[in-house]
Amino acid sequence: MAMAAEEIAGLIRAAIPDAQVEITDLAGDGDHYAARVTAESFRGMPRVRQHQAVYAALGGRMGGVLHALQLTTDIP
Repeated sequence: MAMAAEEIAGLIRAAIPDAQVEITDLAGDGDHYAARVTAESFRGMPRVRQHQAVYAALGGRMGGVLHALQLTTDIP
């Protein structure tokens, strides 16, 4: 079962409250998404730690109900 874009965004916002999250369904199938996550709390973090924070927010759903996520993180 695929995840809805709103569910992905909600999980990220719950774990990273200051995040601005944009989700795009890349294939129209509910399985392949792009996420752009912008958060002040990322300031001073290496990019790999920013990505780890987002993946942690998804709680192990990557590779399961969430098949693919093209992730971009940024600082406002």
